Amino acid sequence: MRSMTGYGRRLVSRDGREMTVEIKTVNHRFLDVSLRMPRALSFAEEAVRKKLSQRLRRGHVDMNVTYLNLRADARIVRVDEGLVSQYQDAVARIGRILNGTGEIDLASFIAAQPDVMQVTVAEEDQEAVLQLLLDTMEAALSDVEDMRSREGEALRQDLSLHLDEVASLRDEIARIAPEVPRIYQEKLKARLSELGVQELDEQRLYQEVALMADRCAIDEELSRLISHFDQVKEALSGNGEVGRRLDFLVQELNREVNTIGSKASDARITKLVVAAKSEIEKLREQVQNVE
Repeated sequence: MRSMTGYGRRLVSRDGREMTVEIKTVNHRFLDVSLRMPRALSFAEEAVRKKLSQRLRRGHVDMNVTYLNLRADARIVRVDEGLVSQYQDAVARIGRILNGTGEIDLASFIAAQPDVMQVTVAEEDQEAVLQLLLDTMEAALSDVEDMRSREGEALRQDLSLHLDEVASLRDEIARIAPEVPRIYQEKLKARLSELGVQELDEQRLYQEVALMADRCAIDEELSRLISHFDQVKEALSGNGEVGRRLDFLVQELNREVNTIGSKASDARITKLVVAAKSEIEKLREQVQNVE
């Protein structure tokens, strides 16, 4: 089981190129990717998204890429030869006007003029750059997955503790539930006695207690809770993408406990239901982080 929280950052240098990939992941219902890459790497976006979807199933992913080309052939200096010739002719005319006085270093002067030289970025070897990017991603993703696995194990242990607590509360409710009709019968008799009823219609009393017991019956809900517990434990011990399944199962736990609470006519059961709902809410919050 893995968490959706992870972080990885790697820098890889190769053949005069330097690539840095930083990946952060947090919880999200689906895989949601946000990429920030230099424009020069835009050709690689499809391959990057494909790799991310192969390694990560759920979560919001922020990926930031920086790239430096430090090779000697990374840039090209271009000279505008036509513009150089025009500057040369212009300087010659100035020389004639000045009758040869005020001589200057012609080459340095022309080279310093605007637009004579332009520095452009050389065309990249896209295959080499893409491979460097994917290799750097692989290393960063390994860090992310390691962290998600460690966080996942911590989540599994925490979820197991909360599940055990809900199971304990369920067992306590199951212990108390059979006593509820008897306690109701005793209270009903006491109330009738307070009202001055001397002769009780036992048949009528038993019918009333039976109706109350039927309305408050929670055997089915208690049985379904056991089934849900088993399924949650199975998911917790499994591998792969179990977050959605756990989310559904926790909703079912909450539904069964709510039903028990609505049927309960005993203060002790009501108190236990409140405690169980609190534990289930903790389960729900933690399950949101499970991939």
